[in-house]
Amino acid sequence: MTATLRVGIESEIFYPSADGQPVAETYDHLYALLTTLEVLKQYLASRQATVLGNQFLYYAQGFPKLRVAPDVMVIFDVAPGGRDNYKIWEEGQVPTVIFEMTSFGTKGQDEIFKKTLYEQLGVKEYWLFDPKGEWIEQQLRGYRLRGEIYEPIQDGRSEPLQLRLVVEERLIGFYLEDTGEKLLIPDELVEALRQEILARQQAEELVEQERQRAEQERQRAEQERQRAEQERQRAEQAELQIEQLKARLRSLNVDPDTIE
Repeated sequence: MTATLRVGIESEIFYPSADGQPVAETYDHLYALLTTLEVLKQYLASRQATVLGNQFLYYAQGFPKLRVAPDVMVIFDVAPGGRDNYKIWEEGQVPTVIFEMTSFGTKGQDEIFKKTLYEQLGVKEYWLFDPKGEWIEQQLRGYRLRGEIYEPIQDGRSEPLQLRLVVEERLIGFYLEDTGEKLLIPDELVEALRQEILARQQAEELVEQERQRAEQERQRAEQERQRAEQERQRAEQAELQIEQLKARLRSLNVDPDTIE
């Protein structure tokens, strides 16, 4: 059930896009938020979906104070691209998956208020990630909507995203269900690109070395051909000289065949 409030007529109501509060409590929370945001944005780049991070989600038309700012939210069947904020009644879609980077200080807000709100709004999956392990022993906890009630996710899978989630130190690792391939985080993408460039350079160097060896072999073969040609010409000249000497001897009435 989607608990989105509506009003018949909306006057000029201002819906802020920021509240001046910090994006995250600590560097670990910020890094986990930004990394999750970027990985999922790249993963869903070709889909009719958007991934937003730490932006206001307005769920009650006409009531701008009724809002929440999920750390990362994935919404399907909407136009791709960013928004300053997200109004459910304008977009027509409730977020499908929400991630919160939680801490001991936000435990009550994340585990009680937001969990209840997302459940009522109809968010299909809600994931809590505790990068410091302050109150979630395994660091990652997920809930999946069954009917109108959240049930704990036991298999480490995100059904809507078709991804397997794994805790990797202070980040969430995302893996394709069908191939097991990991979705690389920005740092890993940079390193993969660096390795690809290095491998390409090495391959080009090998090709150049092979070209040079082939050229050297061609040059050696040409030199051998030229030497053989010179030897042939010398042999022909020597044979010609012999024939000329024999002819002179014959002109002197000397049989060349009798000369030892």
